[in-house]
Amino acid sequence: MCIFESSSTHLLLLSLFALLNSASEATPIYTAHACTDGSYYLPNTPFQTNLNLLLSSLVSSATLHDGFHRTTIDDVKGLFLCRGDATPSACHDCVTAAAKNITDLCTNQTESIIWYDHCMLRYSNSSILNNIVPSFGLGNEPSVPDSDHTRFNDVLAPTLNDAAREAVNSSKKFATKEANFTSSMKLYTLAQCTPDLSTSECNTCFASSIGAFPNCCDGKRGARVLLPGCSVRYELFPFYNVSTVSRLPSPSSGKSSISIILAIVVPITVAILLFIVGVYFLRKRASKKYNTFVQDSIADDLTDVGDVESLQFDLPTVEAATNRFSDENKIGQGGFGVVYKGVLPSGQEIAVKRLSVTSLQGAVEFRNEAALVAKLQHRNLVRLLGFCLEGQEKILIYEYIPNKSLDYFLFDPAKQKELDWSRRYKIIVGIARGIQYLHEDSQLRIIHRDVKASNVLLDENMNPKISDFGMAKIFQADQTQVNTGRIVGTYGYMSPEYAMRGQFSVKSDVFSFGVLVLEIVSGKKNTDFYQSNHADDLLSHAWKNWTLQTPLELLDPTLRGSYSRNEVNRCIHIGLLCVQENPSDRPSMATIALMLNSYSVTMSMPQQPASFLRGRGPNRLNQGMDSDQSTTDQSTTCSIPWSVNEVSITDVYPR
Repeated sequence: MCIFESSSTHLLLLSLFALLNSASEATPIYTAHACTDGSYYLPNTPFQTNLNLLLSSLVSSATLHDGFHRTTIDDVKGLFLCRGDATPSACHDCVTAAAKNITDLCTNQTESIIWYDHCMLRYSNSSILNNIVPSFGLGNEPSVPDSDHTRFNDVLAPTLNDAAREAVNSSKKFATKEANFTSSMKLYTLAQCTPDLSTSECNTCFASSIGAFPNCCDGKRGARVLLPGCSVRYELFPFYNVSTVSRLPSPSSGKSSISIILAIVVPITVAILLFIVGVYFLRKRASKKYNTFVQDSIADDLTDVGDVESLQFDLPTVEAATNRFSDENKIGQGGFGVVYKGVLPSGQEIAVKRLSVTSLQGAVEFRNEAALVAKLQHRNLVRLLGFCLEGQEKILIYEYIPNKSLDYFLFDPAKQKELDWSRRYKIIVGIARGIQYLHEDSQLRIIHRDVKASNVLLDENMNPKISDFGMAKIFQADQTQVNTGRIVGTYGYMSPEYAMRGQFSVKSDVFSFGVLVLEIVSGKKNTDFYQSNHADDLLSHAWKNWTLQTPLELLDPTLRGSYSRNEVNRCIHIGLLCVQENPSDRPSMATIALMLNSYSVTMSMPQQPASFLRGRGPNRLNQGMDSDQSTTDQSTTCSIPWSVNEVSITDVYPR
């Protein structure tokens, strides 16, 4: 860009920019791209075939879905988002160019994202960029004169915020705003996020984007910040189609039509209420068809990856791998069975969970749900390799994780020194990504209901892998309701609404994650505080230091020599936000992942943590409920390469 020196020059440049802008519809203009680091697929494999089909499908859909479309081809998910003012033909041309160039720019990589002026396209092999959160701040040269710097920012900040606020409340999650910078110069701003984001997620993304401008582009005459979920841009020329934008409906445009809408809606509402009464009495009958639905869904899904039989191990193979379930191979035991280490004929090490004969799950349900969970794959989840179902035997075969569980290192005075701060922060981020996948990006919405240190395994590179995330439905077939009278979990990690009233949701997992974060920061178990002279529990201790403005007093003393003050404070802040008593006050896992990856996100102040645990001993709380203590809890001298949690209750909901 050039500095405007006269009004005639100004008009000439504006005309030039208008011509360039109209030409951009014919020739998509590349902006930026991001690839994953170290995750690749091999050429001529099913993944490449599915990726090509997905990109072709996105191109075909570019004129059919009002500028946004999300789809899945087997194990590849993808979406595109066109700018709100783009015509269908411009959207199609842009998506076509993006689909062609993304595989050239990110060769053989399993997750990628590319931005053009008029569109954004991305794909992933697990969740939509769950493992990378790229952010680009692109500023134009030159800057406004120093004498105009403060006045420019005074105009820019509220205009950007107004555009973001209007975009959040619009149906397309898109808005533009204009403001006069000088009598002859106008500021143009644009804000857009993907329509599949919630209002809260969109707000968080915009806050992160706008908050990044001072660092990347302070005083620039034009700039943009690009995130996978949203983008914000401003210029001193009309870079979008002003006439098209002016015809888009605003959030308030419907107010004049309220009376007409009411006249239509009221009689329809009466009919709907009568319909709802009938539906209410059919709910129980419909719920009984859940298992049939799951079975049919799996039958359809497995056609993409091979027959379900490919996941089934025969009993002689499992017996040979575990030396006939010998005690020497036993690595854990819980209320619902025993876990053994095994070695397949190929040399692959496995962990074999042999369920007890008291399991209430039927053979068909077990077989189908094991096959479904085997399809849930993420780098931060322990992978279920298959199952064995013969006679009375119900056996699950997992990948073997060599480095034991997080609690083995975290709560051992000798071992915890191996977890320096960088490793701990990496573990926190990985756990957040794994839970986010279960909550939002897997084929089923899964609520773990027993997130804790002993259910986080560490691989050879100390990367976290969440275990026992998908098979609880096998143990109990009646755990699909929002309310349950059978409380199953681990003392010290359960949210108050779940422990006291049997109510659970994704926010129950968020509470448990918050407790786990504070444990990782402090190196102490939440329940240890009952046997000490500190606070009632870890949450109280963290809150006390927070209110006294001494949060770093919570930090594990073994980390005092080397740690990031900003990261520690941020983790404590996030932990306290997660353990607030009101579930609606707790952030979603998507928001938490963004908080961990971007320091520009503004976080609210936490309220006092839930207090239902205070004054209650473990024995008293556990009366009338099932509680799990892993083998590491029962014996501090037992070495456990496999973390056993036999009563995690996971609830699955078809998406």
